[in-house]
Amino acid sequence: MLTRRHFLKSTAAGVLLGPAANWALAAGEAADDWSFPLLGDLHFDRLEHHDHEWLAKEHPGDVAQVQNYSRITRELTPRLFSRIRDSLAQLDQTQTRVPFVLQLGDLVEGLCGTEQLAAHHARAGIEFVRDAKFSAPLVMTKGNHDITGPGAVEAYRQVLLPFLSEATGTKINEAAFSRRQGGTLVAFYDAYDKNSLDWFAKTLDESKPERLIVAIHPPVVPYNARSTWHVYSSPRQAPERARLLELLGRHRAIVLCGHLHKYSLLVRRTDHGPFAQLAISSVAASADGKPRDERSGVSNFHPDLVDLEPRHSPENVAARREILTAERPFIEHFEYADTWGHGVVHVRGGKVTAEIYRGFDPNPSNKPDFSAILS
Repeated sequence: MLTRRHFLKSTAAGVLLGPAANWALAAGEAADDWSFPLLGDLHFDRLEHHDHEWLAKEHPGDVAQVQNYSRITRELTPRLFSRIRDSLAQLDQTQTRVPFVLQLGDLVEGLCGTEQLAAHHARAGIEFVRDAKFSAPLVMTKGNHDITGPGAVEAYRQVLLPFLSEATGTKINEAAFSRRQGGTLVAFYDAYDKNSLDWFAKTLDESKPERLIVAIHPPVVPYNARSTWHVYSSPRQAPERARLLELLGRHRAIVLCGHLHKYSLLVRRTDHGPFAQLAISSVAASADGKPRDERSGVSNFHPDLVDLEPRHSPENVAARREILTAERPFIEHFEYADTWGHGVVHVRGGKVTAEIYRGFDPNPSNKPDFSAILS
């Protein structure tokens, strides 16, 4: 059996194929036996990457956030990366194929203030990842912070997309792309491009996957106080949301998302079948990752979830409650906690499972079985 160490050598030699193609396998290897560590938002930041006069003038509400993320980047994120290396080492011991480490967007904080600072910020974020020395390449989906601020869009295209091309061994021109491993398609959905839905439908039609994993930054299904922060949340985008829900339901998809800096696992029913959504945060908000506001069970999915963050957008509380009320009849499984950490997702045969780690704890807090909750 090919070990990950030998597999990485082969990828460096250009074994990885084009978008939606299979990773090459050694003779006798199972195409549907592989795993990957999962990271949520990281918000890499350093104070010197910002024009602070611009930040205070244009985004005064983000000044404290930039200071906090810079501290987290300096003090805590390296420890989280050490835990990822531990997870990779454990997978290596079992000779498990690990094609990538998956990060769910907002790799960097953005909001730098000038084009020059944005480019420097993006390059430093990539070097921060390289310095972690993961034994598998990191790939990521696009987050809103990755493209926020003067020059951020250009830095994404000129720095982050080339990094993705290097990590995948193929030319990545857009944030919407896909990879196939055995019967599983991993689709990286660009939530900030109006063409993504057509791309997604076409990709599914052409690839006809047995299993579908979707990496997207914002959630598809609202699940907490920030219930207007999901993709296609505007009432005028109702047709797009209905189309996306249909595609996910038809393929019994597993959606992996970030954005809200919370943990959640839910199953959403559609007229075409159910899909699962796992939300995870990797912003180290505390040293221990001890969860707050834990909720479990469908009965806990209700409009009073807005009360978990009483100071968030008081002007639209009624609208946020209405969204949760409308979503409630379709929820078939629900878990929630204000916590952070990382995950490890396993694809073994036709079964997809995960392990969820809180903070720096080396022991998983829970082990969701997607195949079971979608059955």
